[in-house]
Amino acid sequence: MFWPVVILAAAQSWGSLWTGIRYWKYARERLASPPSAYCPSVAVIVPCRGVDPGLAENVRALLRQEYPKYEVIFVVESRSDPAYPVIRRVLDQEREVPAVILEAGRARACGQKVHNLLVALEYLETRGEEGEKPEVYAFTDSDAQRDPHWLRHLVAPLETLGVGATTGYRWYIPAGSFASLLRSLWNAPIATALGPHPRNFAWGGSMALRRETIHRIRLREYWQGSVSDDYRLTEAVRRAGGAIVFVPRCLLPSSGECSLREVVEFTTRQIIITRCYAPHLWLLLWLSTSLFLLAFFWSGARALLHLASGERAVEPALAFLAVYVPGVLKAMVRTCVVERVLSAYRDQLRPYRAAYWLLYPLASLLFFYNCAIAAFSRRISWRGIRYELRAPDRTLVLE
Repeated sequence: MFWPVVILAAAQSWGSLWTGIRYWKYARERLASPPSAYCPSVAVIVPCRGVDPGLAENVRALLRQEYPKYEVIFVVESRSDPAYPVIRRVLDQEREVPAVILEAGRARACGQKVHNLLVALEYLETRGEEGEKPEVYAFTDSDAQRDPHWLRHLVAPLETLGVGATTGYRWYIPAGSFASLLRSLWNAPIATALGPHPRNFAWGGSMALRRETIHRIRLREYWQGSVSDDYRLTEAVRRAGGAIVFVPRCLLPSSGECSLREVVEFTTRQIIITRCYAPHLWLLLWLSTSLFLLAFFWSGARALLHLASGERAVEPALAFLAVYVPGVLKAMVRTCVVERVLSAYRDQLRPYRAAYWLLYPLASLLFFYNCAIAAFSRRISWRGIRYELRAPDRTLVLE
């Protein structure tokens, strides 16, 4: 069984390297394209809960976008949320861009984030006359950092009518600890899954779609009873025949320290959500990760045993390299793209190059653990609230 396992794992690894090369080519082409002149009116909706690292700076960056006509809607559960006074203070200082803070109240039958988004949509759809409604809705998270051109880049592809939604993704900047590095290692491969293909998914921290698309795909119906905004939006867009376009320039950095416990909780929550909303992806991830880890450790152990016993170790060593090296090469391609997109953070990312290239099996181990827990649990904790995911449209708020 050794060689069949190695051959399958090697084929999977080399195929994954090819997707990384496609990602690099796509990002390079997008980065070289000239800025679009398409600038419709936009409402940026920001669900908030708690004070994220750099919250005040992130709010200021949202209010300083180089975009002709937009407004920002911040949504908190109530004024008792610690985020409220921070946002209020920044809004009192930055008055050039229209912005409001909405109080959504507590979610009863869906995730608090989704509840906040639904309240914002209701506010925008019921105020004023038809002409006052924005042409595009953009959604972003309060813990993401943006440059002044983020909104223009995110909205530009919507000029093409066949585009259902646009999306960016997140890149965690390691903060010095092993836990923050592991979080970044775990998150990194997901970014490379996006690219020039029809299987893109929307990421709730940076996504946009036309107002008319929201009505056509019945987004608010999809969000009812859900804890995931982006998985449900992805499903709604796909069922309506729309495309989701990944915008490399909207790869957003997130900074801040974390503990190992927080990393495990975060990663497991993400995979439990995937298990509920995209079970085929969860199963594929578990199978592919299991195959890689089996071949990686089996070939590595055989090579070491052969060396220790004085036997010829060429064949198991080659098997190990055939499984491991493609991942190293893909990680190199990925970091090359990320350092180019996040050029302002290049000095912070450069010391971690070797870790990104060589330690990616640690992320695979964590993925395997996440998938195993997700097979038996449907309960998550998110921003201090515990949920049970009973179905994609049925969420139980536990406390």
